[in-house]
Amino acid sequence: MTDRFAGTVLRRPDQGDTRPTLGEIGLSQFAPYLMNRVMARWNANMSDALKAHDMTTTKMRALAILSISSTLTINELSVYAVTEQSTMSRTLDALEEQGYIRRQPRAEDMRVRDIAITEDGRAVFDAVWPTMYALLTQMFEGVDGDEYVAFVATLHKILRNIRKHDI
Repeated sequence: MTDRFAGTVLRRPDQGDTRPTLGEIGLSQFAPYLMNRVMARWNANMSDALKAHDMTTTKMRALAILSISSTLTINELSVYAVTEQSTMSRTLDALEEQGYIRRQPRAEDMRVRDIAITEDGRAVFDAVWPTMYALLTQMFEGVDGDEYVAFVATLHKILRNIRKHDI
């Protein structure tokens, strides 16, 4: 962390420092603003690309997560997909109707429903994955491997600082 960064953005009021104004920091150095811009653009690009597959970003997130998980509950899937549980519930209804997922009661607790991707769901996700990967590589064009690894490590640190869930 550079002195300029530490001295301007991350002053610590609890250590006697004064809190900088947003004007002092500037939008171009205010990480939450930049993260929102990046993710809004990613989501808009994904939404446009997914229309060709008759898919929404929430459906894509659910199928993506289920494609690498054996089964999950709706609560777990909602957290991983960064989606409200009510939205995920409606999304799962639609995915089940399309034959892309199945819900089954958990043997040890019949109140819990485990959600799994079907072969049709996996095929649809496999058709979407090249688009997702192309958008990922476009987003990180000009970023070398070491920078990417450091960026992801930093994101994990930030997530640990703000997380509400263990997953």
